[in-house]
Amino acid sequence: MRLSALAALALAMTLGACVTAPSPSQYRAPQPTKPVDAERLWSGRWLEIARTPMSITDGCVAGASNYRLTASTRVAVRDTCQRDTPTGREVAVEGRGEILDPGTNAKLRVKYFWGFVTWDYWVLDRADDYSWFIAASPTLDKAFIYTREVPGRAERDALVRRLGELGYDVTRLEFPETP
Repeated sequence: MRLSALAALALAMTLGACVTAPSPSQYRAPQPTKPVDAERLWSGRWLEIARTPMSITDGCVAGASNYRLTASTRVAVRDTCQRDTPTGREVAVEGRGEILDPGTNAKLRVKYFWGFVTWDYWVLDRADDYSWFIAASPTLDKAFIYTREVPGRAERDALVRRLGELGYDVTRLEFPETP
């Protein structure tokens, strides 16, 4: 195992010791606005356009999440980014997702690093054509904007405004370089 992989594992285990699913009394995010077609949203590659700054993503640009529906409520997740530049070394982490609200399919719990790190993601809004979606943790401490293609400035600004309308402090967002 390479030194960087060992460091990432150590970091994940440290984070995992403090990461738990929030209790309903901690929820600040609004309920998802639309049901999700699991086969359309939880499949394929999504580009990370904006995100909450986190130490685990320092130096990561050109982020993407790759989803694969493996059963009606199970999703394989592979999150990637490039180190420092869009052509830098790829960094990846894989997780196992579980859809928490079958039928609506907008709430996903992902376990990374053999379950040491667990994050809940709610799809707060999405495009009718599934060209973008906005996700956040139920406590609004993490937020993400994803698109299928790199958006123009006007579309990016509209998505940021929408995230703000959903209750997230968009001044905290960072916009990692995209390919």
